[in-house]
Amino acid sequence: MPAARRPRQHSADRPDSAAAAGASAEAETGEEPEVEVRRSQRRRRTVSAHWSGERIILQVPAMMSSREVARWAEQMTTRLVDQRERTRAASNARGRDEYLMGRARELSERLLGGRAQPTDVVWTSRQTARWASATPATGRIRVSDRLRSAPEWVLDTVLHHELCHLLEAGHGPQFRRLEALHPDMDRAQAFLEGAAWALGEPDQRPLSPESGSESEPGPDSGS
Repeated sequence: MPAARRPRQHSADRPDSAAAAGASAEAETGEEPEVEVRRSQRRRRTVSAHWSGERIILQVPAMMSSREVARWAEQMTTRLVDQRERTRAASNARGRDEYLMGRARELSERLLGGRAQPTDVVWTSRQTARWASATPATGRIRVSDRLRSAPEWVLDTVLHHELCHLLEAGHGPQFRRLEALHPDMDRAQAFLEGAAWALGEPDQRPLSPESGSESEPGPDSGS
């Protein structure tokens, strides 16, 4: 069991400049995050905590004893720091090509009976007009690194779309039947259209264009 964390505390009436200086110092030294305690007259029993930059804001009832505040500060700091570390570790893993290959293989087994066999699935910064693309002849799939921070269900939908292209190069009826095996396809399309607009790329190609809306596919197919 890891040793208990003992965070540094200060009350809400500490000047903001001092608090910011403390947070900066902690970031440089690798110490535990500073905890700002805010007492509330409205609270009776509940305690909550959240990140504010590199500090943790701990909200407690106004009448809570200093000993109880210290106990909650230690407990909530451990919880939030561990949660942040897990999130960073997951984000780092997701940024690797091996993660994409693992997701693609799992999706192929679950939705396509393992028929789609990608040889390589990689992140790329070269996909500027598509979210992803596939080369059926080689089994290679490339995914735009603009999707690194997209929700996992969106990334899975894009991967499924490209896996379908390994089996059907175009967007014909058979491709549509395969694509529809993923339950989030329509929702992902709406998400990506919104993302394209937010990125200032309204001409971004849709994930799955309507039948007959584009010419016959070349060596690369994709969204």
